[in-house]
Amino acid sequence: MTASHDSLVVLYGATAGASGAKLGSDERELVLLVWQVVDLHNKKVGDVHRIPVKADNPELSEQCKEQLGVRAEEIDKAEPFERVIAQFNQFVSSELKALGRSSYCLCTDGQLLVRQVLHPEASKKNLVLLDCFYSFYDLPKEFEKCCSDAASTKELSISSMAEYLELSTDDAVNEFGVFEVTTMSAIILHLINEPYNYVFKNSETVNYKFETGPCSKTEGVDGETVIRARGLPWQSSDQDIARFFKGLNIAKGGVALCLNSQGRRNGEALVRFINREQRDLALERHKHHMGSRYIEVYKATGEEFLKIAGGTSNEVAQFLSKENQVIIRMRGLPFTATTEDVLGFFGKECPVTGEKEGLLFVKYPDGRPTGDAFVLFAFEEFAQNALKKHKEILGKRYIELFRSTAAEVQQVLNRYMSAPLISTLPAPIIPVMPQPFIASGSTRDCIRLRGLPYTASIEDILDFMGEFTIDIKPHGVHMVLNQQGRPSGDAFIQMKSPDRAFLVAQKCHKKTMKDRYVEVFQCSGDEMSYVLMGGTLNRSGLSPPPCKLPCLSPPTYPTFTPGPAVIPAEAALYQPQALLAPPRSAQPVPPAVAYYPTQATATQLYMNYTTYYPSPPVSPTTMGYFAAPQAALAAASSATHAVLPQPGALVRMQGLPYNIATKDILSFFQGYQLHADTILILYNFKGQPSGEALVTFPTLEMARQAMSEKNGQRIGHHCINLRLV
Repeated sequence: MTASHDSLVVLYGATAGASGAKLGSDERELVLLVWQVVDLHNKKVGDVHRIPVKADNPELSEQCKEQLGVRAEEIDKAEPFERVIAQFNQFVSSELKALGRSSYCLCTDGQLLVRQVLHPEASKKNLVLLDCFYSFYDLPKEFEKCCSDAASTKELSISSMAEYLELSTDDAVNEFGVFEVTTMSAIILHLINEPYNYVFKNSETVNYKFETGPCSKTEGVDGETVIRARGLPWQSSDQDIARFFKGLNIAKGGVALCLNSQGRRNGEALVRFINREQRDLALERHKHHMGSRYIEVYKATGEEFLKIAGGTSNEVAQFLSKENQVIIRMRGLPFTATTEDVLGFFGKECPVTGEKEGLLFVKYPDGRPTGDAFVLFAFEEFAQNALKKHKEILGKRYIELFRSTAAEVQQVLNRYMSAPLISTLPAPIIPVMPQPFIASGSTRDCIRLRGLPYTASIEDILDFMGEFTIDIKPHGVHMVLNQQGRPSGDAFIQMKSPDRAFLVAQKCHKKTMKDRYVEVFQCSGDEMSYVLMGGTLNRSGLSPPPCKLPCLSPPTYPTFTPGPAVIPAEAALYQPQALLAPPRSAQPVPPAVAYYPTQATATQLYMNYTTYYPSPPVSPTTMGYFAAPQAALAAASSATHAVLPQPGALVRMQGLPYNIATKDILSFFQGYQLHADTILILYNFKGQPSGEALVTFPTLEMARQAMSEKNGQRIGHHCINLRLV
């Protein structure tokens, strides 16, 4: 900042803790403020003012007691922080008026007093500092500009600057702070006189507020200006983080909240400052507190920041081009929701900026809605009114609302647009070798989907299964075709464990896919084989295929061996490169169960034909099942695949009231990073509540903490038991 000032006010202070280069690093409060006015025009100084400040925690460190020469009782009797600041303004204004001066700027010994003490303390106490505290001169920096042959700024001290100028100092001054202030004033007067004739200009500034804005992936980010903050409350916004770093200048749009693999905040953020000096000061706030939580602060890189906050979408850039807007994220929207529905949801009391222009729907690459959207509000009041609608109903779904950031908009859009689960490449039919990976046995680690739309694709099934997609075995999705080679509306999926199969059957049963509800049954590999041979399976049990007879005369009738199945070429193209090895000569694999048809039915075998689709590429196998053309191999080797998220820790709740609702469980676990999608209320086979629920926590540590704190507590009159699954 370039400005002309009549006077400087030399300011010095001390906290109840560390001093010197560590001033403010321990979060201790201000306990002493000393100042003196320097009239630059008449080259005179005013009186020295020394005022103790009352701290909420009056306990002084040994270093502070030794330097200040005061006891905690004296500090306890002093005026509080806000009154001392008011006294400072009153005394300075009166003195300047007596001198006939109108403007002034602070001058301090370095950056720490203003940036690391005054602003953070005012922020924590919800106080607004006077304008004069938003600009100041750093005397060691100014000294280095004037005397270029002196030591560097970091090596300069008040005594070394006075010694360089050969100033005589009054060592008889015993009061802490008075010597420092009077010596600094003498240095200033010496610099503005002959032979230096130095002019104080371009003062240091403190940003009044954090400015939001987009960040492009092509933008250069200095790797020495970024930090990673860890341990943030999940509901914290970019403004909360900017407040934590109050006094330090964050770059425009320089706060990027990190999301986990499920698209939810993980308690971390990357923060970009305007220069390395500000970044280094931010690192000194390691383990400072945001509310009751301490925040860890570490160095990060520019590449990490761009990976989180950078974007290339013109649509997003246009959406974020409206500066200084409050961004709200909507989650859980009906897939049929329109712009008019969202605008009507918020109503007149919280108008959206620019109406349609202030609304951004998040979509998959093929244009399908994800259920997320971002909304802009011009004023904080409108945003607060909007947040009051959290969990209100739109259509038949309740909507979650959260404060968001420009970086989060970029992250969510990048996540959905850059890595679709399954490509959509049309291709001809490719013959497939008989599959040796069909499950067998009585372990119920499979599920059957019945009632699928005939147009359902592998991607539709993956979307339908949601977070359980990660639990599918390699090559574990089997689409069942009828005798004409058309979709039968059935599919079998092999899961990694019976527990995961049970969860899918509980949570996904009668969910809708393309306006049709789909039935989901847990089954075993043997039961799956029964159905593939024409039997039936539902929640009432298993009916064998009409051709199955007791195995009485094996020599008479040969074991049935299915013929070659067919698979769309894109299924081969989706495989990891390891799955597309040159075909091997496959040996015939007998089925898990041998069927011996009678002569009357031998020509009318009730056999379903099955085509095998690849499961998500999360655990590749080296077995080469598919014989694909060279073009398919080339396409597959260049394809990128999404790595799906790993599930969190699962806790079973027992003893619940039968009328329990999801919101009751959310209230029970209030303070943990849970949402409606992490809770599954269990029902018995009659469709009645079982008194149990499954809750997914982000981490095992959090699950154990919840069990330790909540096990045995009550919901209503019911004692709740918790155990780790």
